[in-house]
Amino acid sequence: MSVRRLGLHPGPGNDRRQALAVLLGGGLAGAALGTPRQASAGATQMAPLPADERFMQLAIAEAAKADFPFGAVIVRDGDVLATGRNLGKTTNDPTAHGEMVAIRHFVAARPADAFKGTTLYTSGEPCPMCMSAILWCGIGRVVFAASIEELATKLGQIMLTSRQVADAAPFATVAITGGVLASEALALFQK
Repeated sequence: MSVRRLGLHPGPGNDRRQALAVLLGGGLAGAALGTPRQASAGATQMAPLPADERFMQLAIAEAAKADFPFGAVIVRDGDVLATGRNLGKTTNDPTAHGEMVAIRHFVAARPADAFKGTTLYTSGEPCPMCMSAILWCGIGRVVFAASIEELATKLGQIMLTSRQVADAAPFATVAITGGVLASEALALFQK
């Protein structure tokens, strides 16, 4: 089907990306291709806060009980609202990463719009799947222990950082703090 048959005419407001977005529909590809290139939000680097180590210790404690040593906690105003640990083997679900389990526990108890103002602490830098879910949820801040690069020395990783994923999401902004208690998180891989 041509651009003209779709009712779109070449010009400043109707380029091939928009036509392809119409053809693909409203899925992720359609949304990504239909987004103007100049739109951007992305990630901001943020220094650690005084309470970060305390909440990271909770995420690492979750990781210590997990199928693979990954754990997460979701916090707002000093209150832990949800926890999660990797349950991929236990549940036979390869998407059951610590962050995803914490997100599922969060929405089981409250509406999804309650993510606003939350921070997600995770023992390992979120993979692209988890970081995408974090962005779709509107979580405002992510604090991780071990980086993707550090984790890649222990097990296979998709080598996209949380910042790279966030920078590709023009609809969201997120603050990212990395390296909080990284050595403690990495030590779990020795056990």
